[in-house]
Amino acid sequence: MTPPATVLPSPGDLARLFALKYGDPAATGPNPRRRLAHNYFLPSDVYEAAVANAVFPGCDWLDVGGGSSPFPDNPKLAEQLAARAGRFVGVDPSPNVFDNPYTREKHQQLIEGYTAPAPFDLATLRMVAEHVTDPDAVVGALARLIRPGGRVIVLTVDLWSPITLASRAAPFDLHYPVKKFLWGGEEKDTFPTAYKMNTRRELKKLFGRGGFREAEFAWVDDCVALSRFPRLNALELAARNLLRAVSLRYPECNLLGIYVRL
Repeated sequence: MTPPATVLPSPGDLARLFALKYGDPAATGPNPRRRLAHNYFLPSDVYEAAVANAVFPGCDWLDVGGGSSPFPDNPKLAEQLAARAGRFVGVDPSPNVFDNPYTREKHQQLIEGYTAPAPFDLATLRMVAEHVTDPDAVVGALARLIRPGGRVIVLTVDLWSPITLASRAAPFDLHYPVKKFLWGGEEKDTFPTAYKMNTRRELKKLFGRGGFREAEFAWVDDCVALSRFPRLNALELAARNLLRAVSLRYPECNLLGIYVRL
């Protein structure tokens, strides 16, 4: 089957993703309802909808650094897309890769050293790029593993977002306690950061050197810093809407890039 021409999600794609992930808007939890009322979708929602568009029937899919799941908060979509893909391989240096119930092949190693008997149609990197210490080696490996016309989808933090700036300044020992306070999660899923692939310009340059072109790109607003505090989160979402009304980007954002192998 021919891959889709574009994968960045439409409003309809995001509405379907919401229904699958969170259920009936009238009956779901307060946080999803609040976000929907402000017409806001999480970076993970936008990324998941983009990957759903990219995984066509029979697609050979390589998930890089995904650990125990390609979508930790959306098992229904992970199950659907794993069934849709023809080959689904997970590569991650963490032993978490063996906890992944969706991938058919699991390899605990760096992507730079991984070899495959046939190229892939799609590679996905969800919150991986910020940890990469040798970007050229990673992009070189992707160039070797992705067929001409195939895609790489990258979701990562923006280097100049306030939380990223604070993370760069803080000792690594503080990363998990802060992360746990704001968003929860497990310490085993907290890894050192390098921030060598965290601007649009740098991503475009790195992938260009590796034989890819930027096909699509989006800055995805990240309004989750205060999600554990409903009133403050409502103010956060209102501020985001106000900035959008005057054509300004919300300062806290993620980068979502789609790169096509030439």
